[in-house]
Amino acid sequence: MSESRLVSRSRWMIVTLTACWTPSAAFAQAEVAPGGMGTVATPGASQGFFSIVFSGGLVGVAIIMLLLALSLTAAYLVFEHLMTIRRNELMPDGLSEQVRELLIAGRLGEADQTCRQQPSFLAFVLLNGLSEAEGGWSAVEKAMEDAAAEQSARLFRKIEYLSVIGNLAPMVGLLGTVTGMIFAFQQVASTQGAAGAADLAEGIYQALVTTVGGLIVAIPSLGAFAVFRNRLDQLVAEAAYLAQHAVGPLKRRRVTAARAPAAVPPPPRTGGG
Repeated sequence: MSESRLVSRSRWMIVTLTACWTPSAAFAQAEVAPGGMGTVATPGASQGFFSIVFSGGLVGVAIIMLLLALSLTAAYLVFEHLMTIRRNELMPDGLSEQVRELLIAGRLGEADQTCRQQPSFLAFVLLNGLSEAEGGWSAVEKAMEDAAAEQSARLFRKIEYLSVIGNLAPMVGLLGTVTGMIFAFQQVASTQGAAGAADLAEGIYQALVTTVGGLIVAIPSLGAFAVFRNRLDQLVAEAAYLAQHAVGPLKRRRVTAARAPAAVPPPPRTGGG
């Protein structure tokens, strides 16, 4: 009995290693030849993608559905960021020059109204700076820095979800891999080491499909996150420069007022008439 059990376990190890390292083993059923000399793929034994997915049972289907939900969420976020993280959306053409010309002319109210008519990242920063115009240049600069930091943090929080999905999807795929291997070893244990490739197919299918699915979701998500992050860094820096350029006349006006000579007071009257 011990020798036959050792032979059965050796055969199971060979079948398992062959199924793990041979790509076709995940998509075809193996049949042992009558002479026991090898395995022969049966004609028409290849299965479709959905049959492979549902072969993992309820747990496998739940993991695949979770990966599908993550992929749809990532696709929605990529589409939204493509529409919103653009130069024309964050910095409307001509807004900086319009505000600068109005400030040179001393029309602060019209500059404020111009910014309100074109809501954007740059307009928000300029509005916060113009609201502190009476407090001096340091107050204007501080208000614009705070507004730019707030808006950039809001945009970064939105693209951060892509990074979360990119890190979460492989973990979900790994969960499917672990559960699939658990089912495979459970099948081996229940048959006392006599399980063949067909008996191990369910666990192997689930393990391979969920792993690949997790990587398929994670790789584009992390790539899109890196692209949008670098793009956002560039646009935020450009918007900060345009805001400083637009409110430059306020700084020069303060400097000019500080350097203006004071009026000479009239000489005091003497009582001699």
